[in-house]
Parts: sequence; structure tokens; C-alpha cells
Amino acid sequence: MKYIQGCFLTGLILVAMFACRSTKSIQSAIAKKDTVQIVPVVDNRADSMRFIRQVLDTVKKNNIDFKTFSAKIKVVFQGGDGKKNDFNAFVRMKKDSVLWVSINAAFGIEAFRVLITPDSVKVQNKLDKVIQLRSMSYLQEVARLPLSFNELQNLLVGNPVYLDSTVSSYKKEERTISLISIGTLFKHLLTVSNEDFTLQHSKLDDVDASRARTAYIAYGDYQQKNNVKFSTYRRITVSEKSKLDIEMQFKQFEFNEDLSFPFNIPRNYRYR
Repeated sequence: MKYIQGCFLTGLILVAMFACRSTKSIQSAIAKKDTVQIVPVVDNRADSMRFIRQVLDTVKKNNIDFKTFSAKIKVVFQGGDGKKNDFNAFVRMKKDSVLWVSINAAFGIEAFRVLITPDSVKVQNKLDKVIQLRSMSYLQEVARLPLSFNELQNLLVGNPVYLDSTVSSYKKEERTISLISIGTLFKHLLTVSNEDFTLQHSKLDDVDASRARTAYIAYGDYQQKNNVKFSTYRRITVSEKSKLDIEMQFKQFEFNEDLSFPFNIPRNYRYR
């Protein structure tokens, strides 16, 4: 479970930071042929920008707005050691305020509890009776990325992350539309459904090619509840010098219910 704490918290909670690293090369799941650079510019006419703006506006309109969010997630991940691990994570979130995660080990035993706010991260290791207190700025320094609470909550509810409005081109196919943007940090290929503009996948490549840092997020199995289309399946692959695969299946999810975020620290716990 110590391995689960390190890779899951770095992966699920901090996956937007691409922070897991080792010496293993990038694997074929994110092949060179999938990079943003080769996506062709289909249309350079004046109405291209109007079409891009229309698609962007619809994608933003589809963003899930919420007051609170809760979910039970079946998580399967494979880190740099090649081993697969699976467990249940229970998530509670209040928009722009607090993210609470409980990670259960075998037989339903709670192993870790995490409390994240816009400026702090607290981890309660119930197996070793240890408390870790960190800041979001510390995590940003470690990841060398402008990670914010906003990216974390968007990742969990299924909204696009690091969406840049400066889209330079697009590609329209029979079932999908892809938007290509190049920001200060990432080259972003965002693909949405041609029918209802729901997210299909997001590909992020570091603009600094020497880092070979990339991430791929796939969305699927959409369910509609209370006029919200929610992706109940996510596949996240993060690579730099190593590769981290995370598969999340949302077994339950609810929006806008009254939630509590218990995080009591027993006296016999050690701080680390």
C-alpha cells in the first residue's frame, strides 16, 4: 500500500502534473505517429476561425458545472515497475474549495485519506499512522508545472484540462472533430464527438521536445443524470522517462448533494 500511496496520489490526484518518473522509455501506447505535430491543417479559409470558435464555445458550454461532487471509483494502474494494482477510491469535492479522497485496501480497509484545498495537501497514512502536510506550491515546484486546484477538479468531473482558446487549426472527420492548439507549455490535441461535442480524448505534448513529456486522456461510457453527460470511464497514460497507466471506472457518482469532509488527526500519529 505504500506503493499505492506514492503512485496513486501522484497519478490520479496529480496526473495533470506528469510527475511520475523513472528510467523506462516511453512505450508504444503514445506513439510518435500520434503527436500533435502531424495533424494536418484542413482548412485555411476565413471561415475556419469561425468554425473553431463555434466548436470551442460548444465544448465550454458542455462543461459540467457543480456545487459538490462525489463518486466511487474502481482504479487500476500500472507504474514504472510493470505491476498492476487495483483498489477503490471514494471522492468528495466542493467546487473550488476542497477535495477529499479515501483509498481502500483489501477487505474494504481504509489505507489513506487525502484532503486537498487550493493551497494545501494533507495525507493521512492509516496503515503506518503517519501524517504528511504539503503545500500546492511545493507540488508545483516538484512537477515544474502550474498545477492548480482547478485542473484537479476538472480532471475528476471530466472537463477538459489545460484548454487553450488559441486554437490554430482543426481536423474534421466523420465522427470526430479535433482542435489543435499550442500554448506556452503544451501542444494540445483535443478531440470531441461530431454529434454532441462530448470529450473523446485529449493529447498533451510538452512544447520542450527535449523533455519528451506527454499525456493521453480518453473518455468513454457516458451516462446522463440530471441533464449532465458524465464520462464513467477514463484511461490516462502519462509518460516522460517512464510510463504510468491509470484506468478509472466510476461505479457511482452524484452531483450537488450535501457532503462532509472528515479529516481528524489522532494524537498517536507521527508527522513526516
